[in-house]
Amino acid sequence: MTQIRKVMVFGTFDILHAGHENMFKQARELGGYIIAVIARDSTVKKIKGRATINNESQRIKNLKKTELIDKIVLGDENDKYFAIKKYRPNIIALGYDQFAFTYGIKSLIIQLKLDASIHRLKPYRPDVYKSSLIAKRIHSGIIKKEIKTTIYENQGEQLLCDA
Repeated sequence: MTQIRKVMVFGTFDILHAGHENMFKQARELGGYIIAVIARDSTVKKIKGRATINNESQRIKNLKKTELIDKIVLGDENDKYFAIKKYRPNIIALGYDQFAFTYGIKSLIIQLKLDASIHRLKPYRPDVYKSSLIAKRIHSGIIKKEIKTTIYENQGEQLLCDA
């Protein structure tokens, strides 16, 4: 019997878009069970120097609606590697532009004697589907923040925002 491989992804997942969907699909190809670790509001503020558009509970709700993730957990404010220690994934899938908290993962895998590998996921149209670019368009009024919980078209771009 083949064991289902657990794949762990990390992110803020503030404004869900086609780039995230592609990330989750790439992760699914690596294993059968996807665990998403959502960054805490306080962690995002500390790392990115700004608040999220959607708070952590709304981001969890939005991610659940995609039905692309098997388990969603909040990151730990005191131990950035807590989710890895608790869920012991077989694959840690990192986004193409994800570098915060990634420097110690290799040594953690060795320390915990995990049968795990690190996989860097490929970008999907990063010139369009990058959360920071979409956030700028929301702040500038190009995309209305009030459009919530639906996938919609805006100048040919498919976005999934909060609701």
